Amino acid sequence: MRALTYHGAHDVRVDTVPDPTIQDADDIVLRVTATAICGSDLHLYRGKIPTVEHGDIFGHEFMGVVEETGPAVTAVQKGDRVVIPFVIACGSCFFCNQDLYAACETTNTGRGAILNKKQIPPGAALFGFSHLYGGVPGGQAEYVRVPKANTGPFKVPGTLADEKVLFLSDILPTAWQAVLNTGIGQGSSIAIYGAGPVGLLSAACARMLGAERIFMVDHHPYRLAYAQQTYGVIPINFDEDDDPAATIIEQTPGKRGVDGVVDAVGFEAKGSTTETILANLKLEGSSGKALRQCIAAVRRGGTVSVPGVYAGFIHGFLFGDAFDKGLTFKMGQTHVQRYLPELLEHIERGDLAPEAIITHRMSLEQAVEGYKIFDKKQEDCRKVILTPGRTEPLIPERLEEPLAAPLGQAGVV
Repeated sequence: MRALTYHGAHDVRVDTVPDPTIQDADDIVLRVTATAICGSDLHLYRGKIPTVEHGDIFGHEFMGVVEETGPAVTAVQKGDRVVIPFVIACGSCFFCNQDLYAACETTNTGRGAILNKKQIPPGAALFGFSHLYGGVPGGQAEYVRVPKANTGPFKVPGTLADEKVLFLSDILPTAWQAVLNTGIGQGSSIAIYGAGPVGLLSAACARMLGAERIFMVDHHPYRLAYAQQTYGVIPINFDEDDDPAATIIEQTPGKRGVDGVVDAVGFEAKGSTTETILANLKLEGSSGKALRQCIAAVRRGGTVSVPGVYAGFIHGFLFGDAFDKGLTFKMGQTHVQRYLPELLEHIERGDLAPEAIITHRMSLEQAVEGYKIFDKKQEDCRKVILTPGRTEPLIPERLEEPLAAPLGQAGVV
């Protein structure tokens, strides 16, 4: 089969690799019909995540049709059309029984923490996201082996196109959990740092939940313009405003700050010169610029929600400020399986249209070009989806810009 594989930083290739097979009784083999390049994939692509090996298959956002099932699989059968959560969970361990699927303690044989050597059980394995998270081959391929198939695969109706449900695999539930973690509701205010796919869908979710004021911080004008047009955000350009938190505070009642804030940037935030030097010296693992801004922008007693990936030490965490303001922090990988039924209902009702953020449709054979375009933010790229098996010429296919929803219609995109 054909698959996108890693050969070093900024060096990915579409190679011919062995077809996956059933290895455990509760496995399935999936024929992939749609997959996507995620912002988290760029951390791997840039060589920023440890334990990525040559030949590893990327991709944790994918869906398709069940081709083969193991003898213990009862939840799905051959021919079912399913979305695959990026989190691989057993469904029966201590954490899965609490709907904390990303903390599943049976699917990942790696370490229990990135730096802390205490021997706690590791969290769940993830598809296509380094050997730190299990080394499980990903879904940017024609076929993929899906372990724990009685817990993961989520059946979707044939009446909905792949594009409408594909993002149930990761970025929609990730955005949903991120916004829910802030505790906002009708009439609330929220700031979202990062206007990438998760940030944009966080804005969509916040609008649907009744947020009255949504601030969005990014340094790509085209992404901010789209977010303003589509979700009615108040855009702030990081390159033009050196202290977005101060600008946000000025526009909140009593200058208290926002009720909740989402850090959808993570450890590759554009940081200070000091942070760049520390990172080059391997004395720091992550830039804390976005996180410091989040701590500053949120009101006392508010919540900082972090769906963005972090790794290692952070310079200038401002823990004293967080303590003084009585902040709550909620973060981590997404408990995808927990949210899929309700999110599918929102899509079917038209409350959410996650496919609106797609700008590029490409074949799997074009994946290398897709990574370059997404990484460099070329062609006003917001999101790339890949379709295995297509035979069209190798030219990116651009979608028409979606019409902006009337701002009075909360949640309609």
